[in-house]
Amino acid sequence: MFQPNMMEGHEFHHLDMTHNTSEGDMTRIRDEEFDSTNTKSGSENQEGASGDDQDPRPKKKRYHRHTQHQIQEMEAFFKECPHPDDKQRKELSRELGLEPLQVKFWFQNKRTQMKTQHERHENTQLRNENEKLRADNMRYREALSNASCPNCGGPTAIGEMSFDEHHLRLENTRLREEIDRISAIAARYVGKPVVNYPVLSPPMPPRPVDLGVGNFGGQPGLGGDIYEAGDLLRSISAPTEADKPMIIELAVAAMEELIRMAQMDEPLWMNSLDGIDAVLNEDEYIRIFPHGIGPKPTGFKCEASRESAVVIMNHINLVEYLMDVNQWSTLFSGIVSRALTLEVLSTGVAGNYNGALQVMTAEFQLPTPLVPTRESYYVRYCKQHADGTWAVVDVSLDSIRPGPAARCRRRPSGCLIQEMPNGYSKVTWVEHVEVDDRGVHNLYKHLVSSGHAFGAKRWVATLNRQCERLASAMATNIPAVITNQEGRKSMMKLAERMVISFCAGVSASTAHTWTTLSGTGADDVRVMTRKSVDDPGRPPGIVLSAATSFWLPVPPKRVFDFLRDENTRNEWDILSNGGVVQEMAHIANGRDTGNCVSLIRVNSANSSQSNMLILQESCTDQTASFVIYAPVDIVAMNVVLNGGDPDYVALLPSGFAIFPDGTAAHGVGMDESGSTGGSLLTVAFQILVDSVPTAKLSLGSVATVNNLIACTVERIKASLSCESA
Repeated sequence: MFQPNMMEGHEFHHLDMTHNTSEGDMTRIRDEEFDSTNTKSGSENQEGASGDDQDPRPKKKRYHRHTQHQIQEMEAFFKECPHPDDKQRKELSRELGLEPLQVKFWFQNKRTQMKTQHERHENTQLRNENEKLRADNMRYREALSNASCPNCGGPTAIGEMSFDEHHLRLENTRLREEIDRISAIAARYVGKPVVNYPVLSPPMPPRPVDLGVGNFGGQPGLGGDIYEAGDLLRSISAPTEADKPMIIELAVAAMEELIRMAQMDEPLWMNSLDGIDAVLNEDEYIRIFPHGIGPKPTGFKCEASRESAVVIMNHINLVEYLMDVNQWSTLFSGIVSRALTLEVLSTGVAGNYNGALQVMTAEFQLPTPLVPTRESYYVRYCKQHADGTWAVVDVSLDSIRPGPAARCRRRPSGCLIQEMPNGYSKVTWVEHVEVDDRGVHNLYKHLVSSGHAFGAKRWVATLNRQCERLASAMATNIPAVITNQEGRKSMMKLAERMVISFCAGVSASTAHTWTTLSGTGADDVRVMTRKSVDDPGRPPGIVLSAATSFWLPVPPKRVFDFLRDENTRNEWDILSNGGVVQEMAHIANGRDTGNCVSLIRVNSANSSQSNMLILQESCTDQTASFVIYAPVDIVAMNVVLNGGDPDYVALLPSGFAIFPDGTAAHGVGMDESGSTGGSLLTVAFQILVDSVPTAKLSLGSVATVNNLIACTVERIKASLSCESA
């Protein structure tokens, strides 16, 4: 019925349970049992022979092994509890018909057996590992002894290393660390190394472009309507884990392409007809860069441009501005209306942005309701190269992201940054996009198609102007009416917020909905309403925004000088009502005298009306000019001038965005030589029509704002026509 005892053939020392046994004897017996049963799982039982104690004959002893049932029960108990206590041993011995001491010794033997087996297994494993390491060591020694020079094929001279070789070894180590770091990122995402993925080969097919999704608000020449594109920024989420290795590969390839695009000349870049701008040779581009994000979608146009400039900013600070989404969008507030970092794949190494990788969305704008914004979903990659040059590149991820087709794709675009003496940097900017521009109004068609609306020249000009502004904000030797350094900083910060609010509120962003009031053509007035609640930077209530864009046969510089000059303000500003306009404070923001922040007081001609204080910032560069202003509370402004927090000053900015019409002899028409090109002027007002946020907008308020902006436009046209006549 039972299996035969596996310990058959082995004997245990007998224990005479009929006699008392001393402690020393117990120890001796236990040791003897250990010696004789190193691998045994059973024990023997002995009973004294029956008979009279007076019988002088020696007793004959019989050996009894544990039964199979007893062994099975103790084995099962051992699995649950290898160290039973006295109570458990007594209970087990009673159930099995054994003495407690027998049970105790069986468990001791069993524990010894298990320990021995475990040690034997460990020894075997260590022996195998040792043999493997010894074989590897011998193989490495043999390879080292047979090492040869890759150039001449001769044996290497170990211990003799030139400075150049040492430098190359250090660079090789750094590159290997970067490769290992990026590979580790990818391996963490998908559980296998990046090299298992093909590097952009074959190219991923572009998603079909559905031109029926959304509406750019009327076709060119139809007077325009409402821009109703799907909001890409709201619909995009962070990349999936499976996408991240492909994103890394795309970013690395885009970095290589950007560097070549920035450094190569003909035949990749050809001179324009005027000899000033560089024009991309698309056929040559496709030949040099056959892969990438796929072919250009049907109906899209290519916009490619390159520009270089020396800016007054340290290269490290400039990299930080570009890699911080908030600072970047603030620096380029005239171009970037909204931006968001969805996920940071790498923060860089060695305490800087070298190797930083982040997935972003952004909305690029031209401050007018007549040009649709360009939404983009892309990865931004920053890298420091061997010669100390930094590079920051963007490339679209539309081929990876599921969803509706985008109307703008960013091929590798960005900038190279070289350190210059005295804290300056040389920036080479490349802007390369493919875009569906059929929603652009006829008025802005030439400017947009020339690449000057969103091209590299505008990015670099904006960067140069903003660097001058930042430098002047930190300078202490610039003459100004405001001598308080903290007051100057607070006033400039308030003006900066005013400019950001104006630019973001006047464009055809998908965050707004513009409604056309009249249908008379290009001079249509577009309005929208917003409720302001619990925003310390805006007055509470219903805010009505109105904007219109039109063409003037006057060079942009003359329009800019006319609008920013306090002496000519009465000619167009209806709200000043013929009062005396006086500049109270002035802060210069750059080399151009037009770049400044001013505090203007309007002394009312009517004694029954109170005086008005206006904060104004005017800025200009080769590609665009702005005159932006907002009425401010006198008490709040005094707090700011004394260095107080400007974030709690309520502002409703209005103003002007001035662009060349693209017909000037020198491309953008903002040169100092007196260009004869015309101007594209956008006029925008924000007016608080009701201080109760829950109130309904009346048609009378809309009509008032419409009349206000129409009268302002007529005054500007009349004044500038007289000047140009």
